Amino acid sequence: MEITGDIRYIGVNDHELDLFEGQYIVPGGMAYNSYVILDQKIAVMDSVDARFGEEWLRNLERELQGRKPDYLIVQHMEPDHSANITRFLEAYPEATVVSSAKAFQMMKNFYGAEPAEEKRLVVGEKSTLELGKHTLTFVTAPMVHWPEVIFTWDGTDHVLFSADAFGKFGALDYDDPEGWACEARRYYFGIVGKYGAQVQAVLKKLAGLEIRAICPLHGPVLQENLSYYLDVYSTWSSYGVESEGIVINYTSVYGHTQAAAEKLAELLRARGCPKVAVNDLARCDMPEAVEDTFRYGKAVFATTTYNADIFPFMKTFLEHLTERNWQNRTVGLIENGSWAPTAAKGMKKLLEGCKNLTFLEPEVKIVSALNGESLAQLEALADALMA
Repeated sequence: MEITGDIRYIGVNDHELDLFEGQYIVPGGMAYNSYVILDQKIAVMDSVDARFGEEWLRNLERELQGRKPDYLIVQHMEPDHSANITRFLEAYPEATVVSSAKAFQMMKNFYGAEPAEEKRLVVGEKSTLELGKHTLTFVTAPMVHWPEVIFTWDGTDHVLFSADAFGKFGALDYDDPEGWACEARRYYFGIVGKYGAQVQAVLKKLAGLEIRAICPLHGPVLQENLSYYLDVYSTWSSYGVESEGIVINYTSVYGHTQAAAEKLAELLRARGCPKVAVNDLARCDMPEAVEDTFRYGKAVFATTTYNADIFPFMKTFLEHLTERNWQNRTVGLIENGSWAPTAAKGMKKLLEGCKNLTFLEPEVKIVSALNGESLAQLEALADALMA
């Protein structure tokens, strides 16, 4: 695949993977992206997962047409991008590996060795590498989402190689019916979401660069309407509200809390809410629920009292939110309990570390099942959410 006249795609698609990073389901597979810049000197941008080393090297050889690469630039050390460094150096022993100082430390930890000193080029903020016509400038991106990460900007073709940023779930040959944003959002908040401040810092650096294409390590190359991708990353990383709507996340033992959640959704739709998302946390893909809860400005949590605490799936879900710095939201609470409802208190305690949360009144209290009193509380909560 040609990105520009001198930049070619040499990555691979993975349709065998069931869980990315051991936890994210990927029904559309995964892409491990790699690129090569063909100039007087040739630079290869990252490698791929260990299982696809042969295919990757064949892709590279096809584009080289008998030439030899001069550099392997390692932007990110996660094994799905770095696993073939040793294999590359066995095939091209004269090449130099270019990366951050932290990345070279990680190479030894992951693979038991690092390139010989004379075959290492350590780069940092605003370091440059001349290939001939192309000048590469490096942008440090610590904790986006690992500490060693660098981005690379080609000032000739104005291409940004963005490591894991701007990536998404899904192989490149997967026809995603929901387009880029849904799986990119799930990817971002699942993997990068905790590090919003660091993403903001990098976006400020990128604001001074002319960018005509973004080449991430996962997902498609972005070449049109780049302001959209940059803007949505700014919203996500500042924990802003992306879409108008309300998400209701619930757990239910015998169906009574589920009935309350569904009734609230009905009340909200009747009041004209533009979007109501409802997630059964015991059955849904929890990262999808995390995605919804970061996307919308208002969230309702409904759960049962369980062992004088809250139901396990809700506890796990709230921990997913807090460890990703969920903030700046309006919150409604629904608790259920047959003799001593305490779930609302437990949920508040788990959320107490989140910044800028506004808790609405009333907190709906259900004693076993909805009745006239708790239904009236639901109506009042619906009014408060729509105010």
